[in-house]
Amino acid sequence: MSDSAARDREAAETGSAFAHPAVAPDRSAAYGSHPDQVIDFFAPRDGRDGAPLVVVLHGGAWRASYDRQHVSPFADFLARRGFAVASVEYRRGSGIPQQGGEGPVAGRWPETFDDVAAAMDALPELAARELPQADVRKTVVTGHSAGGQLALWAAARHVLPVGSPWRLPTPPPLRGVVALAPIGDFASAAALDVCSRAVHQLLGGEEHAEARGAHVDPAVLLPTGIATAVVQGVDDLTVPQEVTEAFVDAAAKAGEMVGLTLLDGVGHFPLIDPSADACAVVAEEIAQLAW
Repeated sequence: MSDSAARDREAAETGSAFAHPAVAPDRSAAYGSHPDQVIDFFAPRDGRDGAPLVVVLHGGAWRASYDRQHVSPFADFLARRGFAVASVEYRRGSGIPQQGGEGPVAGRWPETFDDVAAAMDALPELAARELPQADVRKTVVTGHSAGGQLALWAAARHVLPVGSPWRLPTPPPLRGVVALAPIGDFASAAALDVCSRAVHQLLGGEEHAEARGAHVDPAVLLPTGIATAVVQGVDDLTVPQEVTEAFVDAAAKAGEMVGLTLLDGVGHFPLIDPSADACAVVAEEIAQLAW
């Protein structure tokens, strides 16, 4: 496929994914005092009790211009597949362009990670109250793009460096994690300039990459002992296949096997597009871990 054709395909896929109207959640609950510290809950549409709980962490390069609304159709899609769903919002980078930069800043250090940790810690109690159909013993975390990084990180908090404020004393009670085109290896993502310097912005600058990356880069937080699957479009121009393969290779070197599903003819956004065949593949990957 020519570069022009690939860009045209990606534009069409992006348009399709964002064409779905936002779906209102059944319930919402705050896990903190900031307006972005909120979780939307979607009940399983078949009314079943004891449904697996899928925690969704949205992407958007950790930037403020993308929030959880764009994954609400995906959350609804999972609810229609019989899952209970918790879609997490978190603080992201400023919407104001960085001085001397070309666009909004990616991420807020350390608030982005403060929020994901706090949300995950609060979820069992909040889900029991807001989504009684959910069985929190069957929790799977999924995330797309930057949210894929956050999903992998949420499953790795017990292997964070000693002294990290987000470290857990024991592994989180998860059935597994399904990362969708994740920014899972910071070195390769930075080398490929994924999302216009997003990784270094997330970390507060390239000068902090090594020290802060040791606390949040999924490729160095291995092995986790948590069942992990990755779904990646072969034709992804936003988070290239090389980034996912670097994470999977890092896991193998650490003695951990990560399931990798490569989808031919698929770019970045079909993974969360309910009208795309790739989205059904994602649901099946989640089901294999959840049930």
